[in-house]
Amino acid sequence: MAESHRVHAPGRVNLIGDHTDYTGGLVFPMAIDRGTTIDYVRGGTRVVLRSDAEPGTVTIELPVRDDPSVVEPAWGRYVAAMAREFAAARGLSGTVTSDIPAGAGLSSSAALECAVGLALGFEGSPTELALAAQRAEHAATGVPTGIMDQLCIAAATAGNATLIDCHRLAVTNVPIPDDVDVTVVFVAHRTLVGSAYADRVAECDRAESVLGPLRLIEPADLEAARPELDELAFRRARHVVTENQRVRDFATALATDDHAHAGALMTDSHRSLRTDFDTSTREMDTAVERLTTTPGVFGARMTGGGFGGCVVAISEPGAVDVGWRVRPSPGARHL
Repeated sequence: MAESHRVHAPGRVNLIGDHTDYTGGLVFPMAIDRGTTIDYVRGGTRVVLRSDAEPGTVTIELPVRDDPSVVEPAWGRYVAAMAREFAAARGLSGTVTSDIPAGAGLSSSAALECAVGLALGFEGSPTELALAAQRAEHAATGVPTGIMDQLCIAAATAGNATLIDCHRLAVTNVPIPDDVDVTVVFVAHRTLVGSAYADRVAECDRAESVLGPLRLIEPADLEAARPELDELAFRRARHVVTENQRVRDFATALATDDHAHAGALMTDSHRSLRTDFDTSTREMDTAVERLTTTPGVFGARMTGGGFGGCVVAISEPGAVDVGWRVRPSPGARHL
């Protein structure tokens, strides 16, 4: 009888620092105690996977030579793209189980990519796994996403969030205080495929073609450059530059137990995403307002790529009675 194996990759919630990763900026995500698990046996020359959450059976002949973006069912595109990344020749058969709701903005696709990579025998560093998974995401969807999701999921450690410098690919583990709840509230299903995400990347590219790398610009210096940019590019740049500073300040606030300031920075981040980056929705704004007016809540914001998904709040323990309380969890691993 073939030996069975199990791998697990967590989802992630981003506490602050959205739409900064693809400009090499700073992000502050946290791997969560919800994730994707693959139970499988090795053997053969095909990858055959079934899912408890998604329809259809994924059957992929190895090695992968075809375009992963045309694989059906659609969730198999991430599987095929990872198999192509590793030039996988040895197959497997198994079952995917997940308690990350698809379309919630909690990185279900990146968790699947990292879990598949481990199941296919990847043995490199967390950074190498993350980069392979990012390339697979691009191949599967055509969306030019940054590295935040995959690197957080690959590199996280128990009890910590991950402060990531997306230019240097440097990860700093930051403890999440025991006296703070992190709560995720689902608002609306979303997908980045077909959204304006790629437009935001292009708009930031336009700003950088004039200003240089946004990660190197200080908030105080940006206003002086305003005449050089059209209004839209300026607003996009203003979000990225001020968001990088908010990430720095958030890390300091957590380290000094200034939960109120950390929460205020999260709420400021949401305003910036709403006003300067246009990635929020009326429903998400309403959810954030409801949370920030709840006693004991320090702050709240939309999380992830936007255009729907979830909002996240930090609060005193027990202050929020909706959504999922999530805990900082270790990254992708064999079980």
